[in-house]
Amino acid sequence: MSTSSNSLQIFGFDRLTLGLYAALVAIGWLMIFAVNYNENDPYAFLSLSHTAGKQLVFMGFCAMLVFVVLLSDWAVWRTLALPMYLVSVLLLPGTLLFGREVNGANAWYHIGGFTFQPSEIAKFGTCLAMAAYLSSPGVDLRQWRDRFIAFSIFLIPTLLVLLQSDTGSALVFFSFMLVLYREGLSPVLYALGFGTAALVILGWKFEPPSYTAAWLIAIVNYLLIKRFREHKRLLWTVFALLIPLTIWWIPVLDFCLEPTGIQLEDQVKHLLVLAPHLILFLATFIPNYWKKNGLIQGQLRVWVILLGLSVSVIFAANALFNLLAPHQQQRIKIWLRPKEAASEARGAAYNLLHSKMAIGSGGLLGKGTLEGNMTKLKYVPEQSTDFIFCTVGEEQGFVGVVGLVGLFLWLLWRMTIIAERQRSNFSRIYAYSVAGIIFVHLVVNLGMTMGLLPIIGIPLPFISAGGSSLIGFSLMIAVLLKLDSNRNLA
Repeated sequence: MSTSSNSLQIFGFDRLTLGLYAALVAIGWLMIFAVNYNENDPYAFLSLSHTAGKQLVFMGFCAMLVFVVLLSDWAVWRTLALPMYLVSVLLLPGTLLFGREVNGANAWYHIGGFTFQPSEIAKFGTCLAMAAYLSSPGVDLRQWRDRFIAFSIFLIPTLLVLLQSDTGSALVFFSFMLVLYREGLSPVLYALGFGTAALVILGWKFEPPSYTAAWLIAIVNYLLIKRFREHKRLLWTVFALLIPLTIWWIPVLDFCLEPTGIQLEDQVKHLLVLAPHLILFLATFIPNYWKKNGLIQGQLRVWVILLGLSVSVIFAANALFNLLAPHQQQRIKIWLRPKEAASEARGAAYNLLHSKMAIGSGGLLGKGTLEGNMTKLKYVPEQSTDFIFCTVGEEQGFVGVVGLVGLFLWLLWRMTIIAERQRSNFSRIYAYSVAGIIFVHLVVNLGMTMGLLPIIGIPLPFISAGGSSLIGFSLMIAVLLKLDSNRNLA
């Protein structure tokens, strides 16, 4: 082991990672204290009825938890991987019967004066299970059977969390796709996945969906015309005329139908915009298809299949949107159609608008600790939990935000180094699993507070108030440190 590696260890544990974890937890408590600070009662945090007081208790508990994990036998975590996964998953459906509803999600157990969210522990259990399975002898992600099992490991808790109406926590489980990519899952599947996600977003953003499908067909028509030479000038002329026709489709169609007296429903009118694009597609595709060799014909068949699937996804996404709950529809609309936020200032966009205002009001250096006006006046709901980043932006400013994000990136970078230096496949996969969960939490939380992603309710790791979240992340980090400290024995 190099001298530089030794300098980063204390009692066998990576002290840099431990220090970054402790720093983030401390910053989190300070932000929680700032949100709930009352100058008339400055020592209220000493009471368990105060959010900062509860968080202080959880911090003490997590400190003991980390200490116990570091004293444990490193091999026990692989041995207990499957039992811990099963227990954590079995706790999830119990909230539907015995749980407590908070903000529309039935995802908490209520124990005494505390609440417990089993999905946070399920993330930890899934990290262990994924590491145990992928590191098992004979597992090869090129085999469909092994892929199916690997997907099932994180999709089962995902579906159970979705039943709790906790979309944010369910989304986090897809972070395991990052681990599967590192372990050899085909990049083609990721290209298909990202492409499908992009089409779904397009189907949600633009309405009616027939226009999105029309522009998609137009792109394929452009590629076909560019590829083949026959009648090129005529085809380019028709293609150019279709662009303004699509933009002003309804007025043109009404003008053409007026002399005939034909009356069509608006939905049918919008759907008919596909007709001219499909006609041009057939005129471009069919003559050239029969004149080419088998290789080019095979490529063109793939084009047709992908185009058909893409158009189907766009219409299916629009239909799915109409099946979502009203509050979910509002969140998506405000994310993808920000102009609606102004008209919804007292409605679904309230959180987003005030979140942006709080972050922006901090300026370069911030207003100072405990000096945030919007923080004190509770303009942003859930500011101790999902929107704790607003407090950082308002009181610490751009410098504080960059510093906090820098600490997270430093931690993720360090976890990547820890993962790659492991001799044990189990330890490496576990490290990447934890890093993936923290990364997705960070991106989604920061994205939703700034309006870059929909508001789905997800805590900022180590920073947001909440015992379940802090315990879950502390367990992940503690086991990571323990496995790393014994990497030469694995």
